[in-house]
Amino acid sequence: MSDGFTAEELHREAVVIDAHCDTVRLFNAINTPYHFGQRNNVGHLDLPRLIEGGVKIQFFALYVEQEYKTCAALKRTLILMEHFLHEMGKHTGSVKVIKSWHDLEEALADGKLGAIFALEGAEALENVEILHILYRLGLRSVGLTWNERNMLADGVGAGRNPGGLTALGREMVREMNQLGILVDAAHLAPRGFCELLTESSLPVIVTHANAAGICCHKRNLSDDQLRLLRDNEGVVGLTFYPPFIADSAACGIESLLDHFCYIAERFGVSILGLGSDYDGISTVVTGLDDVSMLPNLTAALLRRGFSSQEVREILGENFLRVIKKNLEQGGR
Repeated sequence: MSDGFTAEELHREAVVIDAHCDTVRLFNAINTPYHFGQRNNVGHLDLPRLIEGGVKIQFFALYVEQEYKTCAALKRTLILMEHFLHEMGKHTGSVKVIKSWHDLEEALADGKLGAIFALEGAEALENVEILHILYRLGLRSVGLTWNERNMLADGVGAGRNPGGLTALGREMVREMNQLGILVDAAHLAPRGFCELLTESSLPVIVTHANAAGICCHKRNLSDDQLRLLRDNEGVVGLTFYPPFIADSAACGIESLLDHFCYIAERFGVSILGLGSDYDGISTVVTGLDDVSMLPNLTAALLRRGFSSQEVREILGENFLRVIKKNLEQGGR
């Protein structure tokens, strides 16, 4: 118990936001017995388990598979988007697709899950007109790359000396700022990360990454990057993927908590959030086996000495602050 709340009570009253899942890939998947509206034995996340886990806002990422990236990225993006919108449309009594800050406030007031449509890798964005079309369809978060190079930027896997943002990438960032689309720096190479935080007029997010100071994985953020993110007033969603947490095939909640503590001690609690990467990872943290187990993380944060208010900020208030700044910009 902390500040008069049990861990369970604190978790239930908090605005819990998960900034990244890949569950859309399971929608309409061939030979996969998965149904979003019911509890499944496959995957990490569905509507009943989101409710059990106390999630109020969930980012749903659309990832264009490798075979489509060079020849049919936009077509594949639109197909995945249709899968997402169709599935959310079947559950309007419990789910609201978030297109504005008003939508988000309404979802919270009505006790509905707020679903944010995100793009992981911007291969489909050949020009700003396409960005505007996808925005009209509900796009509200864009990750510029997925590890490799594309027309906007270099990812962390783009050769030995990856570059930064392209001219089109800079133009897209400015346009996303104007529209109020959240810009996601996950997967960006270090140079591009720095250039993005300089270019963006609004706080950016890193939807799923951890601290390189603890686990030196190329997808994790260095202290310099975390410092830049803090100065930008952005947020990083810490991910539950064991290879990003420790140099071992499996790990538990305490190893993940090491990343929360490391970042909080050096850069403050205000940049911390959750970015599970559920349904996009092959292994998970023991004790966080699926989204229904998120209350275990709240209890662990309290055990490590975070106050009730700090836990609320980590669970969602920090992301909520950045989401509001971006969505309100788009509503002007």
